[in-house]
Amino acid sequence: MEALLGGGASRRVSIDDALAEHAGEFGRWQLRHFVLVSAAWALEALNTMVIIFADRGPAMACPAGDGQCGDPCAGAAAGWVWTQGTGSSTVAEWGLVCGERYKVGLVQALFFAGCLIGSGVFGHLSDSFLGRKGALQVACFLNAVFALLTSIAPNYWAYTSLRVLTGFSNGSVGFCSFVLANEPIGPSRRGVAGMSGFYFFSGGVVVLAGVAAIFQSSWRLLYVVASLASLVYLVAVLPFVSESPRCRIPDGVTLKFDDNDDKLAGESSSASILDVLRSRTTRRRLVLSVLINLLCAVVYYGLSLNVGNLRTNLYVSVAVNALAEMPAFLLTTLFIDRFGRKPLAISTLLLSGVFCTAGSLISAADAMSVAKMACSVVGIFGMAATYNLLFIYTSELFPTVVRNAALGCTGQATRMGAILAPLVVVLGERVPFAVFGMAGIVSGLLVFYLPETVNKPLYDTMAGLEEGEKTPCK
Repeated sequence: MEALLGGGASRRVSIDDALAEHAGEFGRWQLRHFVLVSAAWALEALNTMVIIFADRGPAMACPAGDGQCGDPCAGAAAGWVWTQGTGSSTVAEWGLVCGERYKVGLVQALFFAGCLIGSGVFGHLSDSFLGRKGALQVACFLNAVFALLTSIAPNYWAYTSLRVLTGFSNGSVGFCSFVLANEPIGPSRRGVAGMSGFYFFSGGVVVLAGVAAIFQSSWRLLYVVASLASLVYLVAVLPFVSESPRCRIPDGVTLKFDDNDDKLAGESSSASILDVLRSRTTRRRLVLSVLINLLCAVVYYGLSLNVGNLRTNLYVSVAVNALAEMPAFLLTTLFIDRFGRKPLAISTLLLSGVFCTAGSLISAADAMSVAKMACSVVGIFGMAATYNLLFIYTSELFPTVVRNAALGCTGQATRMGAILAPLVVVLGERVPFAVFGMAGIVSGLLVFYLPETVNKPLYDTMAGLEEGEKTPCK
């Protein structure tokens, strides 16, 4: 770390200049660091999407023959049995059917509520004494503990409480990993590298689908696997990860914030979300980012929830859905620096919004169901591209001292969108598509009010950002 920042004789140096001088824009050390840290996205995928399989509604059968059993809502009392056993899912074990079915949605909503709280808390901690790496270590440790406890939950309410706690820790893993992985990378390579990290999330979903297919008869084993994955990452990977150079400045080095002006050298290197709200520039960016992330989450999670309604093999459908997002990631990776963050975000949002709106005008009956599904696929494609682009874009809108706190706020907005998505899906056949279309179009229009950030400095302080934004050429 000292070598990277130019330790030795006292000197003033900017972090981006030190990176370019000693490690390059994206050298071997940065590549290794990026891969190790980005692997944490797979952990977030495991702990988030596990609910699709653990809380699924498995098939029921009537051993006595068709028409010989009573009301299916009565379950075993009416002669019905679960084809894969009562331990195959929480629905089967605790009878979450018919009038109790709402409890499945309740668990999902409360999990994302935990994510909402945790993303804000860990965002603040990672910008303070814990640092990026420390916050990620704590989150992974808590994930391992809570997932293991979830696997032995004795009843529904204990299960729900533990899912809330898992959400609290899991909600911060993704953005802590994102910031830690991308801060050591030079400005010209940061966008492409950041977008590449999201393949790990989709890869994690694909792996989860395979694991769930193997352990179809036990939802508890799925949580054991999720716990072990976090534990292995904590013990075998994180010790080989360095703290962000933006959080750890060695003795003998005076950090030069943002530019060469001496008047900024003495500025405080610490700030909070309150400083973001006090500044007109960052306050406007934060409000817009929160609204855009909330609307995108409603569309992304809402369209993804339709996988369970396709009446196809659940495990194959989830894997295919995750794999389908990868071309969207490739699209943004190829064009994020060529066309810029802002035009690409506007284009993909409007693409998703227009096709979702078209889907609301199509009936799902007969042959038209293919056209409706095509609209849904294009909608997911566009939103997946935007949803992941926003991590890059949002992180570049705010200076280092408040970056994680700002990402924590937008992360909370994302969790709110995830909570609202299931409520939109139950509105019927056409209304959800109309809502998704409107959300996509409105969020695309909101991006027009954000500045472009491609090839601009990654500011360190609030004062540096304010000063830099006064100069159009910077």
